[in-house]
Amino acid sequence: IEQIKSRYGWLFISTWLIGVVLFFAIPVIQSIIYSFSQMTITENGVNTIWIGLKNYKYIIGEHTDYLNWLGRSITNFVYSLPIIVLLSMVLALLLNQKFRGRLFFRALYFMPVIIATGVVIDLISGMAGSDMTASSVNESVSGGMFSVQDIIAVFDLPAEVAEFVQKIISDIFDLIWNSGIQTVLFLAGLQSIPATLYEASKVVGVTKWVEFWFLTFPMLSNVTLLVIIYTMVELFVSSSNVVVSHVYSLMRAAVYDETSAMMWFYFLSIGVVMGIIVGAYKKFLQNRWS
Repeated sequence: IEQIKSRYGWLFISTWLIGVVLFFAIPVIQSIIYSFSQMTITENGVNTIWIGLKNYKYIIGEHTDYLNWLGRSITNFVYSLPIIVLLSMVLALLLNQKFRGRLFFRALYFMPVIIATGVVIDLISGMAGSDMTASSVNESVSGGMFSVQDIIAVFDLPAEVAEFVQKIISDIFDLIWNSGIQTVLFLAGLQSIPATLYEASKVVGVTKWVEFWFLTFPMLSNVTLLVIIYTMVELFVSSSNVVVSHVYSLMRAAVYDETSAMMWFYFLSIGVVMGIIVGAYKKFLQNRWS
């Protein structure tokens, strides 16, 4: 009986395995080969000439924009990751409370995830643009009502601070839009915490602030790690990412050898960044909580 069940299991996942081999494994191997080759497309197919690390040397040492794209991508990631994680955690804490209309607001915050892959997101992205005033709304009604630079100037802070704050305000729409699944994950983690722990904390008489830092936050350590990894992957492979968007445009022009090298170097770079973040989280937070 177990053998029959095993055969049924392999039968059910066979289509997925075929898809992984055809549409993931083979393209990955091809992209690795292209990154070390000079590729030309002819009438007879694709011709590749092995050139070693020449493509990598070109994008790192000679390409005028690639390192700038990489730096902008990592910079956007550095400030987007904590904002999305904190925002989704706060939303989950609010939605976990008992109040009238709770189910409606839970569905409302998850709605962007449902329509994010359709035509609607393209229309919304076109309206939102890259800043607060890029939509059809009059400037005096939207971002023109105040100037972040003027406010920062009152406190005599560097211009880079004003630029950073302006960037966050301009991207707040996308940051909220990308918090749907993270909010659901945090909400599931909050509901898995035993209620007896909160009852014990009330008996002891601790405040809500202490309860959060010494009970809720440590109990969400595994969920928080999952949210961090998921958010990092979403940010690094997003079509709005600077490196990804430029490389895709080059791929449409049939430049597959240099773009493959760009993406693999990008993959190695973000792998290092993700490893540092996950390692630091486990060492300084999870190990301490455990």
